[in-house]
Amino acid sequence: MPSLLSRAVPAFLRVTRANRPFISAKGAREHIRERSLRPQAYGPPRLLRSDVTIDVRREDGWPIYTLTPRSGRTRGNVVYCHGGGWVNEVARQHWQLAADIAADAGTTVTLPIYPLIPYGTADQVIPRFAALVRANRAEYGVVCLAGDSAGGQIALSTAVLLRDEEQPAMPRTVLISPALDLSLSNPEIPTVQPEDPWLGRDGGLVLGECWRGPLPITDPRVSPLFADYTGLGPLTVFCGTRDILMPDIRIMVEKARAAGVEVDYHEAAELVHVYPLTPTPEGSAARTLIVDALRDALAQAPSPA
Repeated sequence: MPSLLSRAVPAFLRVTRANRPFISAKGAREHIRERSLRPQAYGPPRLLRSDVTIDVRREDGWPIYTLTPRSGRTRGNVVYCHGGGWVNEVARQHWQLAADIAADAGTTVTLPIYPLIPYGTADQVIPRFAALVRANRAEYGVVCLAGDSAGGQIALSTAVLLRDEEQPAMPRTVLISPALDLSLSNPEIPTVQPEDPWLGRDGGLVLGECWRGPLPITDPRVSPLFADYTGLGPLTVFCGTRDILMPDIRIMVEKARAAGVEVDYHEAAELVHVYPLTPTPEGSAARTLIVDALRDALAQAPSPA
């Protein structure tokens, strides 16, 4: 049985109309236009963990933030890909999780501010994330990937692209409710839709069409469900059952395991999309698992020669 706070989350999402950009094609188009006219702020909250320092640099127009424990004792790096439907900027919850990973896993966290739709598209953004991972490997030695929702798509697509480039397998990729097939064609989605207070198929299709750019919707840089997972590093995956992405996530988990990939899958009954980011007991427990998984992966991975 979900906690009282988790049971309140769906009602809060419905009251605040969090699904407005996703539930209809019109709502998605209006949201894209609004975000284009009035871009959101992306900087970190002023009140974040005091035991973490934050620096920023700009590379080819992208602000690249780095979070580092003040202790100075670090191992490796985590590249965090924030979610938001490819149209919303990084949110406080993303910053808080990135700071927790840095402080509690004893690592540096790189958080890129990537271009959003209608200006950013998968064919441009995914190779840039892959290049960032390669550069961070040269600087930090060992790198993991993590991402939520749209950022989960970016993280997994990036891991696949690096594998295709014959780069070393990621020691761990953490996926929080990742978007995997942007065609949203899974026949089980309409069954889950009435229970999902946040996401919607009609608006999601519009966002996915914008994000794919010139690429086919089935290209793994857009929809990583269609990738061959052979040779990928271990995955840690979180999903709630009140999430229209759940049917595809279950397929991905089975497909990855069949390809010989180690998958640590956490499916939470009656919880919503990206539940590890929610201020609930279940969210807190999931964040602890995320930090532990990344800390262990970074500690156990051999440093490149």
